Amino acid sequence: MTESHFRSIIKGISWRVVGTIDTIFISFFLTGHVSMAIKIGATEVITKVALYYLHERGWLLFLKGKDQTPRISFTKAVTWRTIGTIDTMLLGWFYSGNPLTGLKIGFTEVVTKIVLYYLHERLWHRIPIGTVRKWFGIKEEEKATATQPL
Repeated sequence: MTESHFRSIIKGISWRVVGTIDTIFISFFLTGHVSMAIKIGATEVITKVALYYLHERGWLLFLKGKDQTPRISFTKAVTWRTIGTIDTMLLGWFYSGNPLTGLKIGFTEVVTKIVLYYLHERLWHRIPIGTVRKWFGIKEEEKATATQPL
């Protein structure tokens, strides 16, 4: 059994909650502006969910059913953080008008987000395939209907 699109979406949402909270705290700490920190975090909800989903699906294609080892989790964390950092830097620059502010926010996040992502990835690796559907009350026979396009 492989990871479903539904599981990838729920996994992406859970990561985005963690990531957005981290971004808002770091942005506020470095700029001192609550409104700017919230704007950066809110915009990331849109950009990062889309980018995370694409990253996750790409890794699933690359792994093709292989077991996800801690080393692979670490590599996924680094590749995701690279994409995420570039996005954060651009958003920080856009909202502050200062490229240095974007760089500061982005580089600070490198450490916090790699650690948080690794922990998130290992937690999700421990959740058996099919469990997420049970959480949402989706039965196996409903699986085909739940994942078909509208």
